[in-house]
Amino acid sequence: MNRFNERTLSEAGAPSTPPTKTTPPEEAPPHPRATLALTSAATAVTLMTYTAPVITLRDTALDLHTPLSAQAWLINGTPLGLAALLLVAGSLADDYGRRRIFLIGTLTLGITTALGALASSTLQFTLARIAQGAASAAILASSLGLLVHAFPTPRGRLQATGVWGAFVSGGIAAGPLLAGALPNWRVAYGVLGAAAVIVAALGTRTLTESRSPRGGRPDILGALTFGLALVSLVAALTLGRDGWLRTEVGLLFLAAIVLLAVFALVEHRTATPMIDLSLLRRPGFLASSTGGLFTGFAVIGLFSFLPVLFQQALGLTPMDTAWLFLLWSGLSFIVALQAKRLAGRVPPRHQLALGFTLHAAGALAMLGAVDSGSWQRLLPGLILGGIGSGLLNAALPLLSVESVPAARAAMGSGAQQTFRYIGSCAGVALTIAIVTSTKGGLGHGANIALLVSAGLALLAAVAVLVLRERGERTIQA
Repeated sequence: MNRFNERTLSEAGAPSTPPTKTTPPEEAPPHPRATLALTSAATAVTLMTYTAPVITLRDTALDLHTPLSAQAWLINGTPLGLAALLLVAGSLADDYGRRRIFLIGTLTLGITTALGALASSTLQFTLARIAQGAASAAILASSLGLLVHAFPTPRGRLQATGVWGAFVSGGIAAGPLLAGALPNWRVAYGVLGAAAVIVAALGTRTLTESRSPRGGRPDILGALTFGLALVSLVAALTLGRDGWLRTEVGLLFLAAIVLLAVFALVEHRTATPMIDLSLLRRPGFLASSTGGLFTGFAVIGLFSFLPVLFQQALGLTPMDTAWLFLLWSGLSFIVALQAKRLAGRVPPRHQLALGFTLHAAGALAMLGAVDSGSWQRLLPGLILGGIGSGLLNAALPLLSVESVPAARAAMGSGAQQTFRYIGSCAGVALTIAIVTSTKGGLGHGANIALLVSAGLALLAAVAVLVLRERGERTIQA
């Protein structure tokens, strides 16, 4: 813990410690703007791949003959791979090269997305989606590490993470539109796969390698136990919607608890841990992780299923749904891009609290909209929710890298996003379970899901405000 106390947040904004003899010297990034452009483009493609099933779920399920009980896997495959490997990918990127992990991730995303387009069964498609999630983990975790190296000053990092966060929202916005505009879901996956391969090719000529100077052996046992723990947890959350008291669900939860305990023991004893557990005593790191968890649980979990609900209950076509969904995700993109202007006056932690509060207000504003039969009733809630989501997407990446030493930026990003996609898996499973199993029809189930999402968001707003960083400073723009 002492070594982290010695590095203040202002030190985290300075260039990393000079390399030791065991680490090759790093070159200064020759093209920081190109680095920002490529990492943002890859992030957008990643999120487009993630959100494509939001619009294509019904057609994909029909094409693959997926029963209702298994449709959660069509959505949760990618978050499963993300949650299991984000922290691992972040640690590997810091230790073995962020450029290397980024390029491996983008190329693998292209290949696995193309394989998903060729799937002929639910199992094949789900396995492809899990592999897409693993590749996406490499991209998302390494991207912020590359940006911290490319923009070493606090002002530069503020600008870069703001743009990167906006492209998270941009990818969420563009994915459903692309999927709805193309002839079928297989063509959409083919196009996204090709886009990922193009980004990988461009990255080989543009990006500069960077890594943490700490050296040491890879934490293989930590990576294995943590990955298996999260696979068990996400599988339990996904299977639980068909009955939480079933034996296999209980065993998976038990396995997750045991494996996490083993992981904590391994991390405590290893010289080069995948995550230093003393970070859990840092309020900034806890606020970042809590914000990520509840963003997935309350926001992504709800909005991953709402478009399917709009099609079923309101009779909207996939393309109509995509345009309606764009109101939420498009506003999120615009707000995230402009939110950097608030950073000089409003700390990221307060932006998170405001974002969660606006999401809660948006969810409450949509109560009764499904039963009304009118999509216009959804507009106020989508607007409020979009603004809130933009604030979350802008604040989370900045807080995740500011709450850890600069040399572990990719690990900090991976940790925050790990919690985000664990929450997403749980939120999707919970939302589908509430909507489809509640007596009184889809409208009543939707209202309960909206109330639960609003309650979780308000709880998150309180939690991130309570986790006050001592000596918290406002980043000067």
